Amino acid sequence: MALLLEAALVVSWSGGFVGIRFAHDYAPIFSILLWRSLVSGVLLLPLALTLGPRMRARDVLAQMAFGALAMSGYLGSFALAIAQGVPTGLVALITDMLPLVVAILSWPVLGQVLTGRQWLGTGIGLLGVMVASGITGQPGDVPLWAYGLPVLGTAALALATLLQNGSPSNAMPVIQKLCIQCLSAAAIFALFAWNEGSVLPVLNAGFIGGILWLVLVATFGAWGLYYLALRHTSAARVTAILYLSPPVTMLWAWALFGEPLSWAMAAGLAISLLGIVIFARAAKPAHSAT
Repeated sequence: MALLLEAALVVSWSGGFVGIRFAHDYAPIFSILLWRSLVSGVLLLPLALTLGPRMRARDVLAQMAFGALAMSGYLGSFALAIAQGVPTGLVALITDMLPLVVAILSWPVLGQVLTGRQWLGTGIGLLGVMVASGITGQPGDVPLWAYGLPVLGTAALALATLLQNGSPSNAMPVIQKLCIQCLSAAAIFALFAWNEGSVLPVLNAGFIGGILWLVLVATFGAWGLYYLALRHTSAARVTAILYLSPPVTMLWAWALFGEPLSWAMAAGLAISLLGIVIFARAAKPAHSAT
């Protein structure tokens, strides 16, 4: 059962990158993020209010902060990178360095000192990203700063993951947490969508189909499974599992949008995977949650 859950997480997580890439052909990027988050939050709201314990104000405020940091920071950064023309597969590869960023931030945030082998794995993983982006990156009309957006988004999600694991509000049911985070992210994305031109949805089949995909697969599927997995295992294992999504994303982007597959991307992916394996083998077993 655990393997099925993890496989579903990988597929749905990669679906988020593909969904953003598809929907951007029909609407501005922040309009997509606004309606993805808003529709998800509204659909979850009745369940959040009727299932599980009564929500306490302090827990709601905490989850609003996590939503602003994790969903707004992570989704906004990688979606904007794709909108600027950064290859979808490369965005997935950079953002799925999440376990290494979690490890690095665990030192100042949780006081967990990394071992020498963990630092080695982290370095090799980052080298793989540099190989993939340095060799295959053909900027063209893509601004150089756009390649830094997935890095910022990954750091935001990693920090939110660490803070949430240590928060009393983490005991909230997944439905409640996801609802609050989606609605708080929608409020932030609405400001950017307004600045972008309009908060109104684009009434065409491509936009509606893209939003439905992002709501059902990338939000309910990916984020729901992500938080469910965090309840049953360590943050390090969950984020490590997500590293399997870049090759899936690359294949989807090649099949659906004609984005090139290259030996450089494959080499960078292999090097990064080696770093992840070294890091995972050096990690100490996580303590059981209490």
